[in-house]
This record gives sequence, C-alpha cells and structure tokens, in this order.
Amino acid sequence: MNNPAKPEQQPRLVVLFDGGCPLCRREIAHYRRLDRGARVRWVDITAPATPPEAFGIALGEALSLFHVRDEAGRWQIGAYGFVSLWEALPYYRHAGRLIRRLRLTGILDRAYRRFARWRFSRRCDEGCRLS
Repeated sequence: MNNPAKPEQQPRLVVLFDGGCPLCRREIAHYRRLDRGARVRWVDITAPATPPEAFGIALGEALSLFHVRDEAGRWQIGAYGFVSLWEALPYYRHAGRLIRRLRLTGILDRAYRRFARWRFSRRCDEGCRLS
C-alpha cells in the first residue's frame, strides 16, 4: 500500500530578530514561550548560520527594524510585524486583531520607528557588525 508523503508542515510566520540585543532577546524569549504550537520560525540574524541575506534582506536593515514574514510570504516590518506576530500568539491575539481593526498600526509604527532608531544607534555605539 502506498502512503502519500505528508508535506512538511511549515511555520506560519518567520521572525527575524537581533540576538545581539539584550532587549530583543528578552522580548523574543517571552514570545517564544507563548508559541507552544510552533507556529513561528524564530531566526537570530546575528547567528552565522542564519544571515538575513538568505531571506533577501540586508543585515543593516534587518538589525534596525523588526521583520516578520507572514503566511502569504510578504514581509511585515516594524509595528506591522509585531501586529502580525501578536495575531499568531495566545494572550496577544485579541490585541493584535483590535489594533488592526481600529487601524492603529500606522500610529504604532511611527512610534516604533522612533524607538528603533534610538535602539539601533545605542546598539551600534556598543559595536555592531554590518558587514
């Protein structure tokens, strides 16, 4: 009897994160604990085995802003990425949906980008590898 091969189950989202940033590591560790269903592929872009260029994103861009590849294969950047991630996680799902429904993502993204510039400049003051 032939058993049809089961297609490999792919995680719904891919999250690129800066494993060299203590704040980022703590936040991602929190989200990972909530991802009990393994719906997310977590990629530390500072690890040699997982450079962001493998995803078509330059290192500097990936280090400076949060990137999430959604179910459709589109990159959600900044607060748009957080909302996509939140919608996939328990305890955050309703908040993510509410933010999207109320069309607050753009406002959150502007605030996030200001914070991200500050975080990235501090990270690079402490030394960041961009090549």
